[in-house]
Amino acid sequence: MHTISKKSTKKAWANAIAEPAKEFPLTQLSILSGKIPEGLRGTLYRNGPARLERGGEHVGHWFDGDGAILGVHFTDAGASGIYRYVQTAEYQAETQADRFLYGVYGMHTPGPIWKRWGQQIKNAANTSVLALPDKLLALWEATNPYALDLQTLETKGLDDLGALDNGLPYSAHYKRDSQTGEIFNFGISIGSSVQLNLYKSDATGKIIQKTAFKLDRYSIMHDFVLTQRYLVFFMPPMRMKMLSMMLGLNTFSESLLWEPQLGTQVLIFDRENLSLVSRGETDPWFNWHFGNGYEDQDGSVILDMVRYSDFHQTNEYLREFASGETHTVTKGTLWQVHLNPQTGKVTETQEVVNQKCEFPVVQRSQVGQPWRYTYISLMPQRTNTDKESFSAIARFDYKTETLTEADLGENCYPSEPIHAQDAQNPEQGWVLTVVYDGNSHSSEVWIFDSDRLDAEPACKLGLPSVIPHSFHGTWNPA
Repeated sequence: MHTISKKSTKKAWANAIAEPAKEFPLTQLSILSGKIPEGLRGTLYRNGPARLERGGEHVGHWFDGDGAILGVHFTDAGASGIYRYVQTAEYQAETQADRFLYGVYGMHTPGPIWKRWGQQIKNAANTSVLALPDKLLALWEATNPYALDLQTLETKGLDDLGALDNGLPYSAHYKRDSQTGEIFNFGISIGSSVQLNLYKSDATGKIIQKTAFKLDRYSIMHDFVLTQRYLVFFMPPMRMKMLSMMLGLNTFSESLLWEPQLGTQVLIFDRENLSLVSRGETDPWFNWHFGNGYEDQDGSVILDMVRYSDFHQTNEYLREFASGETHTVTKGTLWQVHLNPQTGKVTETQEVVNQKCEFPVVQRSQVGQPWRYTYISLMPQRTNTDKESFSAIARFDYKTETLTEADLGENCYPSEPIHAQDAQNPEQGWVLTVVYDGNSHSSEVWIFDSDRLDAEPACKLGLPSVIPHSFHGTWNPA
């Protein structure tokens, strides 16, 4: 008697996360096509969840995976790559035990429910990176970042940046002003009250100013906008079932409630002294990521973001993603928003790209300044299934209102597109993305001319092993 095997409905992207990622030492990368641009000198860093399973158990959510950093160094001698897990204390303990020991965003601490009360959560160190003059920080949401060596990616240990006492959270989405060198960031802490902590650092990363602002409820604020004069936050209409989370009845993820009747709160702070300027309210929406923002001549703030109609669908999609198969339909699209910073009132909203997209990025030198181009990961028009993942990158031009797409082709999946300035020619830019090729089960670095995204990549580099889909990265010029 034979059984009929059930055909898998998983798509090719799922193979990139089917097993834990393998580290590799500093390795000269082979050029698969084209050539490395002479003016591309510096390092591409990427961070993302690289291990979604341990001891036969799977994580509860994509956000729970252990972070690993890819570094690709571009020098006159060519390109070399290195890939290493962030050696957090929790990663090391779980490696030794060969099982999960900690709760994270979508996971409980293993064991009986009474053991969950007040348990330490794992620092997953898996969301983004901040390159400072003497170290690389592996960032996530809930506590201090980990410091790593810029070249070898060796983990140095937790870093408090001089002021993150008692494990104060330091978010994955800092903003760096390329003109002043200042770095701004935030973190949300939950104690007897919910607090939005704001930080201003000098160019070395050392915090030189901080303040705490009491929020009236908990909501996910994953990112913010820096302009010439302000820090702008949107607080989605959410609440948290705090008690059931504290008692271990719900995971952090499960305890989040979407309550559209609350409306989205707008919070605007002065970037000089970190004081509240205004507080407003607008329509209910959810967003993970902003592209950029600035103030026009009239003093209005203009910004863009990838916006969702609600939180639960995008959160459920991200939970399913870790399993390699998605069923939930969710669509984030690129929107532009105008607001009055003195009143916190939103004066205009407009959808500018209505294809499913994420990970909006601008040129590093234009953060907080007027800008023309926003780069995104995109679902191309040819994709007619919700089970697929992003298989294009694109550039939206606000001047001509046109979208230029680089469709990577069948079963090829990019990471967030990172803009890199050419060191020799200030008019020239490059866009770098790490691509998982599901046809050959391999990972590559593709380098595009930023003005010719729809042309063949200028260069493709082969990586020694598969890099799982990652969240965020940065370009650190030489």
